Amino acid sequence: MKNVGKLDARIRYAISAVLVVVGLVLWQQSLPFAAAAIISGIVLTLTGLIGFCGLYKIFGIDTCPLDQRRK
Repeated sequence: MKNVGKLDARIRYAISAVLVVVGLVLWQQSLPFAAAAIISGIVLTLTGLIGFCGLYKIFGIDTCPLDQRRK
């Protein structure tokens, strides 16, 4: 069941792009931070694409309209 709405997904994509770029820029200076930024960006992209966020489920948050939840 989806719990990530379209606007929320778009915000996730934007933040993801920033995190991946930051990770790539900092790759030589701080490998652990860069890897964490890139992995976080990938997770945000995936949760936006599939429309489900596990943390939202745990905290009872839902940004998806009722008519789009089963799609």
